[in-house]
Amino acid sequence: MEKLEEKNVVISGLDIPFWDLVWFMVKLTLASIPALFIIYFILAFLGMLFGGFFHMFMMPPPVLQ
Repeated sequence: MEKLEEKNVVISGLDIPFWDLVWFMVKLTLASIPALFIIYFILAFLGMLFGGFFHMFMMPPPVLQ
């Protein structure tokens, strides 16, 4: 088996037109909206699950007469 040579790469700058970068950021923002909904529903489900689980260990309030 041949030994692979290690090559170093240095990026000195990127030449991206401004409006292409703006369009990329708009698409990135729009793509993140469904991901936020998915994360929200996962966290809401976990909150309901653990909230109901720990609610079992709470003492009932005292009965006032």
